[in-house]
Amino acid sequence: MELDSFRIKFREKLEKINIQIDDIKIQQFYEYMNLLIEWNKKINLTAITEPEDIILKHFIDSLTISKYVNGKEKIADIGTGAGFPGIPIKIINPNVEMFLIDSLNKRIKFLEEVITRENLKNVYAIHARAEEIGHNKEYREKFDIVTSRAVARLNVLLEYMMPLLKIGGKCICLKGPNAEDELHEAKNALEILGGKIEKVEEIVLPDSDNKRKIIVIEAVKHFDKKYPRKAGVPTVSPL
Repeated sequence: MELDSFRIKFREKLEKINIQIDDIKIQQFYEYMNLLIEWNKKINLTAITEPEDIILKHFIDSLTISKYVNGKEKIADIGTGAGFPGIPIKIINPNVEMFLIDSLNKRIKFLEEVITRENLKNVYAIHARAEEIGHNKEYREKFDIVTSRAVARLNVLLEYMMPLLKIGGKCICLKGPNAEDELHEAKNALEILGGKIEKVEEIVLPDSDNKRKIIVIEAVKHFDKKYPRKAGVPTVSPL
């Protein structure tokens, strides 16, 4: 896809979620898309490879949570994969401090390439498992926002995310349309980990029938230092 065509199609979608960006940021997204397509030929980063699908299902989908970011926070993106939602949020909010966390080093190498090529400041690609980084004093209870997109069911995901949050900080989870079941499953995890559901927002991606739910959870108390449990335990034995 040529840049002019990308600019038109991307701006059309952005307008429908009430976001306006300048041509410099459009160029950054365009180069990011091309890097994603190029690298995906070498390593498995995404099953979504058509430019129009990348615009909608990666960029726009990630940016649906931008309304919850005021532009100055310290943010961790758990299981970021190819950088979603972290990098799109960073591009439109250049003053946030963004930590992109993933357990696969090949993805981290891709993210480092994006960070360098797009000259993104205060963005850090960290090779770590969520169960481990939650016990690292450098990161535990240090973040204003922790995001995650399509990583695990909510009762597992919260054990990964909440140890990174300051009291009063927010988990922002991008989930599929059937997240109500996951919310019901996660009641015990919320109680144990000190999370309070602030908002559940249902959205439909522009010009599509792709439904999503955004779940916002506030950290309201400190919790036991044993969380997160060792690698693999949250998945096998959810709270």
